[in-house]
Amino acid sequence: MENKILVETSARHIHLTQEALNTLGIETLEVKKMLSQPGQFASNTKLDIIGPKKTICGVSVLGPVRDHCQVEVSLTDARTLGVSAPIRESGDIKGSAPIKIINPTNGKTLELEEGLIVAKRHIHMTPEDAKHFNVTNGEIVRVLLKTNDRETIFGDTVVRVSPKYALAMHIDTDEANAACAFKDVYGEIIK
Repeated sequence: MENKILVETSARHIHLTQEALNTLGIETLEVKKMLSQPGQFASNTKLDIIGPKKTICGVSVLGPVRDHCQVEVSLTDARTLGVSAPIRESGDIKGSAPIKIINPTNGKTLELEEGLIVAKRHIHMTPEDAKHFNVTNGEIVRVLLKTNDRETIFGDTVVRVSPKYALAMHIDTDEANAACAFKDVYGEIIK
């Protein structure tokens, strides 16, 4: 096994419960394309998110349905919306920013009292991967990206270990732009 980790850009997206889908007048999520994490997919459903300042239209809903609602944006998106979104690990939404979601096809809305976050950059890996890289679940590491124009070291990267994961690092669009991390980019954990 190599010491390189595929780095993927995770653009803004929405995770919803079945109840939230029903509120928005959506019966089910249809697969548009499968994502790198097993069982995860981008759906054909796109919704608008409304903040105090502006609206961002056409945000992808990812599937399958979750046990909580969560909207993930970049810090730039949060400023555009006019909200203060905390940087958090996925699932850590307690006390996070509120957001309104609208289904543009039927006008139905969903108001979340919390759930808008900026996802903390992270690496998904299996227990075998963790052993290979000599890291543990929850460990914070630094990752070197050697891109053509902007070699970058990302600190504060959380390792997430589960047998359900596939090896990949996820950064948001702001981070990808800052590092010129486009197309096939690989990172290396540095100690």
